[in-house]
Amino acid sequence: MAPSIRLSPAARSLFDEPLAIAVQGLGPRQQVTLRTSLRDETGQLFQASAHYQAGDDGELDLARCPALPGGSFSGLEPMGLLWALQPQKPFWRLVKRDVQSPFLLQLEVFEGHGERPGQLLAQAQHERAFLRDGVRRVPVREGRIRATLFLPPGNGPFPGIIDLYGTGGGLPEYRACLLANYGFAVLALAFYSYEDLPKEMKEVHLEYFEEAVNYMLQHSQVKGPGIGLLGHSKGGDLCVSMASFLKGITATALINGSVANVGAVLHYKDITIPPLGVNRKRIKVSKSGIADIIDALNNPLEGPDQQSFIPLEKAECCFLFIVGQDDHNWKSEFFAVEGSKRLQAHGKEKPEIVCYPGAGHYIEPPFFPMCAASVHLLFGKPVMWGGEPKAHCEAQIDAWQQIQAFFRKHLTGEPSGTSSKL
Repeated sequence: MAPSIRLSPAARSLFDEPLAIAVQGLGPRQQVTLRTSLRDETGQLFQASAHYQAGDDGELDLARCPALPGGSFSGLEPMGLLWALQPQKPFWRLVKRDVQSPFLLQLEVFEGHGERPGQLLAQAQHERAFLRDGVRRVPVREGRIRATLFLPPGNGPFPGIIDLYGTGGGLPEYRACLLANYGFAVLALAFYSYEDLPKEMKEVHLEYFEEAVNYMLQHSQVKGPGIGLLGHSKGGDLCVSMASFLKGITATALINGSVANVGAVLHYKDITIPPLGVNRKRIKVSKSGIADIIDALNNPLEGPDQQSFIPLEKAECCFLFIVGQDDHNWKSEFFAVEGSKRLQAHGKEKPEIVCYPGAGHYIEPPFFPMCAASVHLLFGKPVMWGGEPKAHCEAQIDAWQQIQAFFRKHLTGEPSGTSSKL
């Protein structure tokens, strides 16, 4: 019989779900190259390939057969063809802009292990979706709020979370959308560079975020008495500021976040927190033009920069710090440890800190390929994010479970075990 690709689930899966890949109908011990391709909404192509050898029976199951050296990865990596996807355009990061449409994944099997693909033996397509059936996507334009609310299927109320990204601006929805698939009501919140919000992040007014918190607390589909906050990078220190000054926050999870205010002055009522100082002379630039900014920020424990340390001891919530130990955007582990010390010095509960060796800055939902470097909007040039692809992928899978378990425990009172989607 002719070779064919067997996928499970067959035609469509959620982006953060594993995909089982096998090839049948090959010759005994036949050498083949498998290649995956997908295009993002801007048309940019991402590809990965790996060299394999079929078994004596002509079967090739990626869950049992290791990839041979010479491709994008080697070893037993059932999901390698997804996490190893790399852009053809340099410094381009894979993001999902429209969560209502899936990514279309193309899989191809070629003869041999040559530099150029041999004869095409089999091909298949598979949809990697973001929105589970029954999840409702609700654009929110209430007062000043510019956001999208994702509500799980079924009758609420559901535990509520506000989700914030960083200096990229705009309104990324994909993490909020994937999280809603697991029973959370999640508000993806824009805070600049979106519609009529400020074009640049010159200053931040916490009253805007307070409006969003109150919107969630008053929503009939959101289970009280408090909500959760999830923030990555700049979104992380915004969450710390929200937890420190606003009421109604029960749990705050940071992904490679800072405990000092970064990037722009923060205002709330009569309080002003200056941004942490930056010394551009400490930025190292490689021969290929990529900047390493890990040492650019000043130390928030020293001199006038102490004023930018957010008074997180005022928070009435539990904290989770997700830390990539190879984060090159800034010193995430230092921030987590110093935040923990400050909380405990004020008699507060010790936060959960989960550290991942080999993980970089952009810890995304599972199976997003690691982005080693891309253009930083505040610096205007490519910046190194850090990370080693395999370790980073494994960190993303575990961190995703840790985040869900943390919110389930603190927002629903359920023990922190991972719950199934069904």
